[in-house]
Amino acid sequence: MKKIFLSMALLLGMHTVFAQTANRPNVLIIYTDDLGYGDLSCNGARIVPTPHIDRLAQNGINFSNAHATASTCTPSRYSLLTGRYAWRKEGTNILPGDANLVIPTNITTLPKVFQQAGYLTGVVGKWHLGLGNRSPVDWNREVTPGPREVGFNYSFIFPATADRVPTIFMENQQALGLEKNDPIAVDYRKAFPGELTGKAHPELLKQHNDPRQGHDGHIVNGIGRIGFMKGGRRSEWTDEELGYVFSNKALDFIDRSMKEKKPFFLYYAIHNIHVPRMPGTAFKGKSKLGYRGDVILEMDHSVGVMMNALKERGLLRNTVVIFSSDNGPVLNDGYLDQSAETAAALDHRPGGIYRGGKYSAFEAGTRVPFIVQWPARVAAGKRSAALVSQVDLMASFASLLGVRLPAGEFTDSRDYLTTLLGKSSRDRNFIIEQPGNHALSIVKDGWKYMTPSKGPALMSAVNIETGYSAQDQLYNLKKDPGERVNLAGKYPQRVQELKALLKRTMEE
Repeated sequence: MKKIFLSMALLLGMHTVFAQTANRPNVLIIYTDDLGYGDLSCNGARIVPTPHIDRLAQNGINFSNAHATASTCTPSRYSLLTGRYAWRKEGTNILPGDANLVIPTNITTLPKVFQQAGYLTGVVGKWHLGLGNRSPVDWNREVTPGPREVGFNYSFIFPATADRVPTIFMENQQALGLEKNDPIAVDYRKAFPGELTGKAHPELLKQHNDPRQGHDGHIVNGIGRIGFMKGGRRSEWTDEELGYVFSNKALDFIDRSMKEKKPFFLYYAIHNIHVPRMPGTAFKGKSKLGYRGDVILEMDHSVGVMMNALKERGLLRNTVVIFSSDNGPVLNDGYLDQSAETAAALDHRPGGIYRGGKYSAFEAGTRVPFIVQWPARVAAGKRSAALVSQVDLMASFASLLGVRLPAGEFTDSRDYLTTLLGKSSRDRNFIIEQPGNHALSIVKDGWKYMTPSKGPALMSAVNIETGYSAQDQLYNLKKDPGERVNLAGKYPQRVQELKALLKRTMEE
């Protein structure tokens, strides 16, 4: 009898522990770079398999109508972490590698919400939101403000993108491997005396750049970058190591949270599949789509590493995993790596059925993969066509965690937790999309209005249709997801309604 009572007590105790933690799950956001909706086999891709991401979708919810807020990286990342549309703040376009921090340090952010709930917060991978508040940035000391000041207890990043200097790792806002007698200096205007550049020394390159796109500056690892740099010779990373280093640092952070007995929030901003595409050697030549296909394989492997680690540590059941991308796909984006040629030969369509891509106002620019898995609370094997925006993660997680956002602080983030967890199919009331030229689009009830704007209809260097037009554009996405028939002339009242809604939202 005593044994029975003891067993019941243990079961009740276990239930109590779960009840205490069920509303404070670990949270892992895996945020990839330049990945198209159609690049994943769970979304219809046939050429490159993505088994680990497919398994994530099989064990959770795969959203087919989810959007980044912009079709370029910096504004999407800004919105994800701040809960605000980036177009509300000047200077949030694609940043150079020596830009200052663009996220205000005095506002509520997604990581700060988790900190208020008692979480250990970390960012690993690509940053590209600026560092410091002085120009030029002094890379030879701790650079502040940065990730810490916007809510991250731990950071292991590179400052911008892999194709921009400085090509260094920074841990907790300090450059790794720095030597006092070899200080780092960065310039985005002119090369340093004696510096080897891709433009002057193409014979030193193992991956050649497209001369139209400016990736012919400082040479690192046989690849020309945007910008110029001197010093820090022992600080510079090699491209092939990036995936392994970032995954290891992500796992170290998770282990630290377990040691400190705190739930974790980890923003793992994978560098793949952004250019320059130089996969780890184990992945080279393993796909049929050149180096772009190889880095998709490597990215999928990185997801598998994280999921296996969660399982091994007993954390998988009560960890929310969100997988998404910062914007849509691009093939030739500065380097001649055969991505466009192999995709055309095998009819691989990175944007799926959608038109456009990175930089574009068309749907492939912002409609991105979006998968949510949480075994403790989310039913497996679901698909959702609900309209979802990454800007809503802050308010939705605040709702989950019982954190009240400041009443007097304006954000664009709204609570759509029930949609994200598959408890409802409620659409966001509307979303606003920002292409590369900052003209805005608005989507509501399946209708998309695109404001008139200047710019080329085709970005020839990357071969992407932009959607830029001097005319109003209106598309019925439910009947015409490829945005082929402009209905602005046929439905002028609908145009005016969406124009007015966009105007009111911009004036908020």
